[in-house]
Amino acid sequence: MPDLSIPIRRLDSAKAGFRELLASVLAFDASDDEAIDRAAANILGDVKARGDAAVLEYTNRFDGLSARTLGELELPQAELQAALAQLDPARRTALQAAADRVRSYHQRQRSECGSDGFLYTEADGTVLGQKVTPLDRVGIYVPGGKAAYPSSVLMNAIPAHVAGVQQIIMVVPTPHGVKNPLVLAAAALAGVNRVFTIGGAQAVGALAFGTQTVPAVDKIVGPGNAYVAAAKRRVFGTVGIDMIAGPSEILVICDGSTDPDWIAMDLFSQAEHDELAQSILLCPDASYIDKVQASIDRLLPTMPRADVIRTSLLDRGALVLVRDLDEACEIANFIAPEHLEISTRDPRHWADKIRHAGAMFLGRFSSESLGDYCAGPNHVLPTSRTARFSSPLGVYDFQKRSSIIEVSEAGAQALGRIASELALGEGLQAHARSAELRMK
Repeated sequence: MPDLSIPIRRLDSAKAGFRELLASVLAFDASDDEAIDRAAANILGDVKARGDAAVLEYTNRFDGLSARTLGELELPQAELQAALAQLDPARRTALQAAADRVRSYHQRQRSECGSDGFLYTEADGTVLGQKVTPLDRVGIYVPGGKAAYPSSVLMNAIPAHVAGVQQIIMVVPTPHGVKNPLVLAAAALAGVNRVFTIGGAQAVGALAFGTQTVPAVDKIVGPGNAYVAAAKRRVFGTVGIDMIAGPSEILVICDGSTDPDWIAMDLFSQAEHDELAQSILLCPDASYIDKVQASIDRLLPTMPRADVIRTSLLDRGALVLVRDLDEACEIANFIAPEHLEISTRDPRHWADKIRHAGAMFLGRFSSESLGDYCAGPNHVLPTSRTARFSSPLGVYDFQKRSSIIEVSEAGAQALGRIASELALGEGLQAHARSAELRMK
């Protein structure tokens, strides 16, 4: 058996130049390749101009299909239900359990995150507040082919359903006509209304602009390849989008009390996604880092995706010796990881020091993989340090808020004076007069 051990990068926070070295590890150019961006733009323009015909042409070409109309590529609800019914019982039970947990969490999220709006009345009778309403229609992009993720169907569609979205449109490419039954079953469980077997930039364009067959949506969510990401970036403004996601990331803070095999496998769990994924360990115990390295070397040859894991760890991974766990938390806040495991004694103590992370997994039994599939919170998370200013996908992403302003006659007197004075200061006389006409 070939030697698949890997001298993963070792950093020491106490040494000079550590921050620069860490920044170089984190560096990732998320900008589109110019050729990809240009191709996506051309496809979007064609879809906007020719609708169904363009989407059909690109889908047949890229996915090796021979459909005569775009309507042929819509799957009936009966096919989704049949896929669910035909699943292996153990797998169906697991998928149902995951769906139930994701739905339960997001129902709680809806009730706790201001989804009911509010109203209050001031002393003069003026009523102010906020009305929360769901989006009318959303599009869910689901990767197809080898990269088929039923868990992504649940994570994207269920919060939209819980939010009250009336129509959820799913697009999923089916290269050479191959459909993933688990993805279709997940769509049935998640409340997806319509499914089109189209993908790529043409699917994004169809959802954004609408065609004769595919209805235009208000927001597009879900992962995809570089062409999908480029297309989503370009249609933002015409529709909303969730995010432009980068490679998957895991950061583990460990005090040395967890089985090193567990930590090695947690690092692998992200590294196996692709060669650009990032896995980093922060620990104050140098001897424990050595044990994790030994676990990595011993376990790597047992992994079916060993080559991908090896490249990921070699190019973007790191084992970092820190002074103490306080410093580990400080570094974690700088990294702002997608997934953060705090595998320590009293993990909540250290979690209180974290300001930036997509999702936090507390304690040695909270493996990130549970969050990917069935814990309940959403696995669509900010990457590439965007956790500094953004949040996991949630019910709130499928809702919008409208301000309510009902001014009483008495309120118009006091507010009118304020508005008039400020409007005149801005040189907007009609604004001032509009307020003044309602004043006695």
